[in-house]
Amino acid sequence: MSTQPTAGPDTSPAPKGPASYFPSIERNHGRPIEHWIGLVREQHAAGTVKHGELVTWLKTEHGFGHGHATAVVAHTLGLIKAEA
Repeated sequence: MSTQPTAGPDTSPAPKGPASYFPSIERNHGRPIEHWIGLVREQHAAGTVKHGELVTWLKTEHGFGHGHATAVVAHTLGLIKAEA
């Protein structure tokens, strides 16, 4: 019989809100979430500032589904607002 401790369940809280989509976005689109946040920031700085316009841009230009696009845009706009 082994006396080695076994790993218990992960007790860290699951991400909530837009962040709950990030692992799936990274898997489905092959890039870290920071990449997508950076692209949305660039698009925002270039003048596309409305949530809906940014969501449409991610869907059209990068093949995102609506939920994933909304999650990235909401998170990024929240970061931009917090920095202002």
